[in-house]
Amino acid sequence: MAAEVDQWSAAAVQADGVLQPEEVENDDGVYDDEELNEGEVNGNWTPQEKALHEARLKAKAKRRLRKSSSRDSARESLSEAVAGEAGADPNSPKGKALQNHDRKSRTGKGRGLPKKGGAGGKGVWGAAGMVYEMEEPDAKDPNYDESAQGDTVYATVVPELEEGELEKTVNPIVQEYFEHGDTREVEMLLKELNLGPHKYEFSSLAVSLSLEGKASHRELTSRLLSDLVGKVLPESDIARAFDKMLKDLPDLILDTPEAPQMLGQFIARAIADHALPMNFLSRYKGRVDCDHARAALDRASVLMSMKREMVRLDNVWGVGGGQRPVKHLIKEMNLLLKEYLVSGELLEAEHCLRDLEVPHFHHELVYEAVIMVLESNGETAIQLMVKLLQAFWKSGLITLDQMNRGFQRVYDELPEINLDVPRAHSIMEAFVDLCFQESVITKQLRDACPARGRKRFVSEGDGGVIKS
Repeated sequence: MAAEVDQWSAAAVQADGVLQPEEVENDDGVYDDEELNEGEVNGNWTPQEKALHEARLKAKAKRRLRKSSSRDSARESLSEAVAGEAGADPNSPKGKALQNHDRKSRTGKGRGLPKKGGAGGKGVWGAAGMVYEMEEPDAKDPNYDESAQGDTVYATVVPELEEGELEKTVNPIVQEYFEHGDTREVEMLLKELNLGPHKYEFSSLAVSLSLEGKASHRELTSRLLSDLVGKVLPESDIARAFDKMLKDLPDLILDTPEAPQMLGQFIARAIADHALPMNFLSRYKGRVDCDHARAALDRASVLMSMKREMVRLDNVWGVGGGQRPVKHLIKEMNLLLKEYLVSGELLEAEHCLRDLEVPHFHHELVYEAVIMVLESNGETAIQLMVKLLQAFWKSGLITLDQMNRGFQRVYDELPEINLDVPRAHSIMEAFVDLCFQESVITKQLRDACPARGRKRFVSEGDGGVIKS
């Protein structure tokens, strides 16, 4: 019987290599009970179908028995492991295996729900119905798009100047300012620098450089501090700079002996310009041990007491050469030449002319010197003036252009001067020849000197007619 069943089942499978539709099995490998019962009720069963049906029922029973036996063995092994876990050695390999790999619940407990409520797992965007809030974009995200984040603002980061580089950077700025005198350009340059905590040192460096320079440089420095306070330099930084300079006066005196008096004038001018607080001098009363610092503070106190109404001390450094009135400069040069004729000191005369700081106006000195020679009586004035012009020419204090312009002005005005000084032509010729011999003027300038025309008259018997 079994052989016939096998032959019948094999024949059914080999028919076109596909099972017939009524012979398709369900998930458990058997026909549906409803179809079997329906076929049995109808009485359409053949002997071969009945034998096949019985064989399938036996196979299904065997499979159920194997599944139940494997589940029972797994439960027994798990219970034994749990029971022996307390007595097992945790350091043994078996104990470590139990600790490391026992991650899932093998007891069959739990609600059987998915992890994270169905929101976990690969390729899952979250639980159903979840609403996400707007999150800020992360710049470290590989998909971060900078252009999609709106307008981008780029800021220039200027590194902070070190203390050693500060002096190398500030000195050219101050020296250039002494040439052009534009405080706005200095303000713009300082805003481009990152001075950091050393910002106060700019004021001290500017004052130190001006102490070694001219009076006009000190005037420019005072104006610079007045214009920068509140814009680039706070009042506290300028006060800190002057405090540092008061402590450094013993070193400043080595290069500038008049440093205490000059620093006192700087302090008085800064207080008058509101670059320093009004109580700056009162802070040091009875607290200064250095004699040089005390002299500077006394000088500032005297200047402040002279200006009770707290007006600007504009003339504390004198008026700059290019800003002085022409009449004032002429007066100063006349006074310089008169003192030289009395004393004969060339160095003093040169020092006074340099202090005027008007190299573009030195032709006036040459003009006034020649006029004094024409109005003088005697050879002493001629010799002294030739010596003075020669010293100025050799030192380069008076240039060739200024020397030529001074003499040419006298040449042009000589006819008018001759009305007051009848001997002006003869004196002028002698003075020009002497200057040429001493290499003060050029041959071309000597030849340009006008000569007085000599008129020859006939004798009285000719009726006073001019002889041609």
